[in-house]
Amino acid sequence: MVTKMSKLDELIKELCPNGVEHKKVKDCYTRLKGTPITAGKMKEIEAEDGEIRIFAGGKTVIDAYEEDIPNANIIRVPAVLVQSRGVIDAVYYDKPFTFKNEMWAYTTDEQVSVKYLYYILKNNVEFFRTAASGMGSLPQISLPVTEEFVIPVPPLAVQREIVRILDNFTELTAELTAELTARKKQYEYYREQLLTPMSNVQCEMCNLGDVVQSVHTGLNPRQFFQLNTEDATNYYVTIKEFKGGNLHFDEKTDRINDDALRLCNNRSNLEVGDVLFSGTGTIGETYVIEDEPVNWNIKEGVYSIKPKHKILFSRYLMHYLSTKKMHEKYELLAEGGTVKSISMKKMNDLEIAVPPLDIQKKIADTLDNFDAICSDLKIGLPAEIEARKLQYEYYRDLLLTFAEDSSQIVNVERERERERAKVERSAEIKLIQYVFGFCPVALGEIATIVRGGNFQKKDFSESGKPCIHYGQMYTHFGIHTEEPLTCVSADTFAKSKQAVSGDIVMAVTSENVEDVCSCVAWLGDEPIAVSGHTAIIHHNQNAKYLSYWFHSLDFYAQKIKLAHGTKVIEVTPDKLNNIIINLPSLSEQERIVSILDRFDALCNDITAGLPAEIEARKQQYEFYRDKLLTF
Repeated sequence: MVTKMSKLDELIKELCPNGVEHKKVKDCYTRLKGTPITAGKMKEIEAEDGEIRIFAGGKTVIDAYEEDIPNANIIRVPAVLVQSRGVIDAVYYDKPFTFKNEMWAYTTDEQVSVKYLYYILKNNVEFFRTAASGMGSLPQISLPVTEEFVIPVPPLAVQREIVRILDNFTELTAELTAELTARKKQYEYYREQLLTPMSNVQCEMCNLGDVVQSVHTGLNPRQFFQLNTEDATNYYVTIKEFKGGNLHFDEKTDRINDDALRLCNNRSNLEVGDVLFSGTGTIGETYVIEDEPVNWNIKEGVYSIKPKHKILFSRYLMHYLSTKKMHEKYELLAEGGTVKSISMKKMNDLEIAVPPLDIQKKIADTLDNFDAICSDLKIGLPAEIEARKLQYEYYRDLLLTFAEDSSQIVNVERERERERAKVERSAEIKLIQYVFGFCPVALGEIATIVRGGNFQKKDFSESGKPCIHYGQMYTHFGIHTEEPLTCVSADTFAKSKQAVSGDIVMAVTSENVEDVCSCVAWLGDEPIAVSGHTAIIHHNQNAKYLSYWFHSLDFYAQKIKLAHGTKVIEVTPDKLNNIIINLPSLSEQERIVSILDRFDALCNDITAGLPAEIEARKQQYEFYRDKLLTF
């Protein structure tokens, strides 16, 4: 089958057969100057309906009437503005504008080349930020940094196609973000409805302090300990770590040592089921502690609320404290200057609706499910947005980085389409599992299947590297193994196909249909050499679950349709890609494996279960047999 080339492929092959020319920005674009204007004057002339946009340092942007701008130098062509002071960035603008004369802009006769330059500069913005020299605490770049910057300059037709692709990604991300915003508004609407007391439902209005065991905070490091010391390995949670009802730790999260962690915990007494609440700065962010907090604790401005669990369900409280109605209360109760906070007394005095516990749980479950679809980065719309952003960044980096050999980027668009399809399918599988408990998938969607190697029994050695022979699948191995039965030399190992821990090794040749496709999950610590007449299945699921499934009647019914041959029965490894599995989530796979493991132990352990019972009965039989037959 001949695969159709993309338009970009064709253009690159036709117009850039020997690579792409590189030039300095100053040699390709016309530099534009701004307007000498002060911050005070900008504030004076700002007009909401002004026809001229004025860019200043940082993120300051205003609109004004042209006649009000003194000594105006108005740009009336599409241009790329270089924000050179404060926030180092690039801005594309195609309407009349000007800017403070500490900055500069670039344009050219071809609008598409202007947009192309914008994407080039955005792609290298971290380089420019690194190059910024500090003027006090204010970063700044000088004119030569962009003037002398060397960029790839492909033919105009290639630039046009690159801009089209990147524009499409930008527009798609904006559309998805707008849809996510609409979904979140829908969620917030239903949350408000569910958490508003109804006349026909028993519900008591209580002060928070009456339905919780305690409200505590963490500690202030200035008084009790230092942050980020050399021995600090634990996380110090502030409002920055609250994101979408979860806690997120990263390299920017402050750290504390073990002594500081103990001090914080003596104050906060964090436990599973506590509700964290940001009481300072951005007030009203919440999180329910679901796992033992062994390596983190909270700052002074974060409250730890410990519900009376027989009265108040933690996740219900989390949702209730997140409502618009409650946020309006926080605004009225907050005190302080630039950084406002809500006192512990006012926290305890907050009035909340407390319906029966079973109603609380139903409300929380409903909101959790809706929230998961909107906010969980593993399923739902945010995953789509994140995938689009990653895809866009990959395209941007690749399309704007031209090697001397342009063949490096031929076929990339096609490959990225395949990657995007995988991401979309993965999200779809997780969503279906989330709703229905399982998802029918083809094995090829979750696994890569390759043929095994070619070593034979004569290559076995007494010592060396671990190996597995297809015949051992019938005679020795069960569901999984961590120990090999045989070895091969290091030289044979290096030439062989290898399975890594978690891979399934399957025998695809046998003397009968029953034994063909016998398999084992390799769980050893190191790679293992694999013989011929096998398939190596590399996957992203629970290895033992897949191995159990490959021993099931469901798989047997499908494999017999793939088996061929008379004296020797075979299954072609590639055909396994079309096997259909009703695949549960990873957590459910783990649960099923734990049950099957216990049953397997009961049935097969020589010291427990049925074999032990059989052995005892056998010994009893032999004793009485001997007695009866001895006269």
